[in-house]
Amino acid sequence: MKTLVGEIVTIPSYRAMGLKWEGSYAEVPKLKELIIQMSNRVNELSYVKNPDTQLGLSYHLRSDGFIHYSGFEVDEKQELLPGMVEVTVPEMSYLKVAHPKGKDIGMTYTEIYQWLKECDYQPLKEKGIEYFDDLPIKHERYPVDRDLEDPHFEILIPIELKS
Repeated sequence: MKTLVGEIVTIPSYRAMGLKWEGSYAEVPKLKELIIQMSNRVNELSYVKNPDTQLGLSYHLRSDGFIHYSGFEVDEKQELLPGMVEVTVPEMSYLKVAHPKGKDIGMTYTEIYQWLKECDYQPLKEKGIEYFDDLPIKHERYPVDRDLEDPHFEILIPIELKS
């Protein structure tokens, strides 16, 4: 089995607030603008838990693209702000992998998919929901001071034991 530098972690349920984008793969450049917009709005959140870590929560529910939430983890006291959405992420187990600066992001995801094909875990797929990607849910955590042209960040893939 190919070795992948990663670990299995369980992250408790948390609340995130930010901006929602839904589009096709061809429209991804617009998503980058939304991510920058959200990073500029973090100071509007009074109860942000970790202002140095921006979240990217992607759900592949479209055959031609995906739904993405760009935001920050917030406390329960945080009121929903105009133009923003909130997402409650349930407690899940994840494969956590660090994507290093200077490496192709697609290659990191290919390695994750290969590793999952060869181990005792599989990507989590919520029952009754149709997904359109081999890695149907992708959560990413970015340092706010990252290089937007060559970022380093954490990839979190929700997983479950193979049945």
